[in-house]
Amino acid sequence: METHKIEIPVMADLFARGEKPEYLFWVGCAGAFDDRYKKVARAFAKILTHLNISFAVLGKEESCTGDPARRAGNEMLYQMQALQNIEILKLYEVRKIITICPHCYNIFKNEYPDLGGHYEVTHYVQFLEPFIRDGRLKSGKSMQETRITYHDPCYLGRANNIYREPRSILKSISGNLVEMKRSKSFALCCGAGGAQMFKEAEKGNKEVFLERTEDALETGAEIIATACPFCMTMMTDGLKYKNKEEEIRNYDIAELIAMDMDL
Repeated sequence: METHKIEIPVMADLFARGEKPEYLFWVGCAGAFDDRYKKVARAFAKILTHLNISFAVLGKEESCTGDPARRAGNEMLYQMQALQNIEILKLYEVRKIITICPHCYNIFKNEYPDLGGHYEVTHYVQFLEPFIRDGRLKSGKSMQETRITYHDPCYLGRANNIYREPRSILKSISGNLVEMKRSKSFALCCGAGGAQMFKEAEKGNKEVFLERTEDALETGAEIIATACPFCMTMMTDGLKYKNKEEEIRNYDIAELIAMDMDL
């Protein structure tokens, strides 16, 4: 895939010119700081640009949503971070938020309202699926024969019942989508949720991410598709542990769309 440069609008710059974008693209900590997930943020920004969507990012004004702090039990830190974000969003009159991280999506949608933060929140798979359905995003047919399996992120699936949209997108890319034996509401967690990403592994027990990687490998898929930075980290680590990283790839759905369309 060629690398095409794109200009990412920043909210403060647009407001200084008297412009107000329709959507805030919330990049999230992983999209901003994790080298692997920066590629996902870039892919989604390319798709938004291709669709001519009115959007902007906060840039340096974006902070963590506070989700990891709350999951780890630090309620005070969570509320400090959340209230700070709510003030920033109020400053820019933000009403609609698109996230690439299910954890950001869940906390904005389900937990910020308790603190006065009310927004129309969409995860990118929900946002993009209608564009694929009505033909505004068309498959390049480059991966029609590629065997793909999809890992359901907990905060999309069980927490928010988003199962149809990611599969609909993947079926438009490949005619060979295969399900793991545990999928949808029965899917196994990647092992990183609930702030487990930041804890030391317990000795003596088989780790969850290895169990989940084995589920994926059993499908015989060439690509494991994910839609969450935590899941991507754990599935990538699992492939490395199994010495499969050279033959089986882990891509985010946004990356697969951008690759398929050569954006």
